[in-house]
Amino acid sequence: MHGTADGTPDGTADGKGTLVPSARPGGAEAHGPIWSEPGTLLEHVPVAVFGIDEHDRLCYWGPGARELFGYDASAVLTRPGALLFAPGPLDPSDACARLTERGRTQGYWRGRLAARHRDGTVFDCGFRVFSVTGASGPSVVMVLASRSDELDRVKTNLAFLDALFETCPIGLVMLDADLRYVHLNQALADMDGLTIEAHLGRRTDDVMIVSDDGEFRRMLGDVALGGPPVVGTLVGMRPRGHPDRDQVRSVSFFPLSRAVGSRPGVGGLMVDVTDREQAILEATASRRRLALLDGASTRIGTTLDVNLTAQELVDAAMPDFCDGAVVEVVEWMDEAAEFDPERPLITRRIASGTILPPPATELVSGVETVRYPPGSVIHDMLRTGRAISAVVNDAFLARTVLIESRARLLIESGLASILVAPLIARGTVQGIAMFGRSAGRPAFTEDDVSLAGELASRAAICLDNARLYSRVQDIALTLQRALLPSALATSPYVDVAHRYVPGSRITEVGGDWYDVISLPDGRVVLVVGDVMGHGVRAAAAMGRLRITTKALARHDIEPADLLVELDACAQEAGIELATCLYIVYDPAGGRARIASAGHPPPLVLRPDGTVESIDEVLGVPLGVGGCPFRTIETELPENATLALYTDGLIEARGRDIEGGLHALRAELVSAPGPLEEMADHVLARLLPVPPADDTVLVLARVRRGP
Repeated sequence: MHGTADGTPDGTADGKGTLVPSARPGGAEAHGPIWSEPGTLLEHVPVAVFGIDEHDRLCYWGPGARELFGYDASAVLTRPGALLFAPGPLDPSDACARLTERGRTQGYWRGRLAARHRDGTVFDCGFRVFSVTGASGPSVVMVLASRSDELDRVKTNLAFLDALFETCPIGLVMLDADLRYVHLNQALADMDGLTIEAHLGRRTDDVMIVSDDGEFRRMLGDVALGGPPVVGTLVGMRPRGHPDRDQVRSVSFFPLSRAVGSRPGVGGLMVDVTDREQAILEATASRRRLALLDGASTRIGTTLDVNLTAQELVDAAMPDFCDGAVVEVVEWMDEAAEFDPERPLITRRIASGTILPPPATELVSGVETVRYPPGSVIHDMLRTGRAISAVVNDAFLARTVLIESRARLLIESGLASILVAPLIARGTVQGIAMFGRSAGRPAFTEDDVSLAGELASRAAICLDNARLYSRVQDIALTLQRALLPSALATSPYVDVAHRYVPGSRITEVGGDWYDVISLPDGRVVLVVGDVMGHGVRAAAAMGRLRITTKALARHDIEPADLLVELDACAQEAGIELATCLYIVYDPAGGRARIASAGHPPPLVLRPDGTVESIDEVLGVPLGVGGCPFRTIETELPENATLALYTDGLIEARGRDIEGGLHALRAELVSAPGPLEEMADHVLARLLPVPPADDTVLVLARVRRGP
């Protein structure tokens, strides 16, 4: 049995227990199947491996022995082992004999003897000997030898490192290239509030919370990649094992990849300097609060929808600030009435969320209406107008939660502390925001209460804006619906299906309108218009134009002349831009007289399935003034279908007007025969969800009369 260059034995067994040497008499050498990995301790402490037979002659010689004693295998094999020993208390022959005798009789022996290099240098050497017996033949004593001074140095270093990791009051850590804990001492484990075993294999992000936008992790990553060491950098953090304790640590890190044969990674030292650096700790907490407020400012109020705005507040608070949150609006009987702390308070929950597992999800989302009894924490909060926190205990449940099943859910959810903040805007309490933390996080502090109050104050303005906007929208929609016809005129010669679809709450109510008017001699007027703009003003302008059109139509004037009068009305009323399509159908001859003020052209679906667009009727919009209008006449076949519409039907994001008209023609051809089904089919296929703009569709199927 012999050693490789780094001292690993390289002899192999032949299947019968016999060792086959890698260096034999005659100089033949061969590698065994196993080598030690490069960069091991043996690179720093060379180990010689050789064998001595029953006649105290050298019979095996490894490369490590060549390095230690200076002899090639050919120069020592079959020679006496005394060649390797120096005179001392024992002569070389006795020293060799004692060594082999101990190996054969004791099975394993270690000790120190004076050794001699080929160049005559004498050095103190440590030996490890043991006997190896083959399947046939006498036993061989295998010897492992190393310089004593090298062994002493390594033992001293190891003893120092062991003592350092066990007793050093400074936190020591080794991280791998992925910044996972490989080794740490008890001092660091105590700082983090977790056991050593709980660290191993986890990333630094799993053990500590650092509110520096990833700067600490980037710093460690740079060092792990072989960057320059970091010395004495101050870092504010919160260990997950001490969630209620912010710390400031002085950290130093250096790359491990430069050590010979070691795995790449990071070594580091950490010192808790919290007391010394209290200002940094406070600045870190302030940065955390500012980051939360800044994030909330960008996330809350992106729409003018009350429910979406409330949900944005909930999402902004989790998970950095709390584990669960709800937003509720107060159901005041009279907004002008003052809050009465002696009466129950009824709220409507409009947003909720939690990062905790069930039953916390059912707790926050399982109700719509909540009733708080007098004396509840909510009443205390509304009485003072300031955010307050409370611990979830029997007293809290008895004061605030009336329903036993809800109280049980709250206990089982894991929420241990609650913070309630009023949503006050323009001097009126709009509702409440409620935040909860589990037992695994610290209870809310006074700073947290102030932060929640600031967060709620900002959100309340957004909620109130959304509420006021919704109210204006409701007024505009109510006004528009009131101004649209409640019942259209009927005729035995014209069947009509009509639809009005308001735009989404994001786009506001528009000024689309339509009407069907009966004239003498069985004639029928079909009219569609659109006032540009949105909101109450557009709805009021629409109503004015519709009423004027109906009054003018009864005077039975030419369509072009009627548009001239409407144009003058629009200018007098300050209506800057509006469109109108006016059609008079005479069933006696099946002819239609048409005039348009900038409105999309009508389409005619003929009985043979072809669709015609009456494009020559286009004119300038109402309110422009100074431009003439003209009337055209066209004949409509029996059972032809007229399609009148506003631009909301053919205009959409990603589709131009020509594309919209082409799509409308195709849907008219493929739609079912009955008008009502046809109208529903066209809207379902062409309108986006939610609608981007107000839309009117009027379908009129005409017949001839006597």
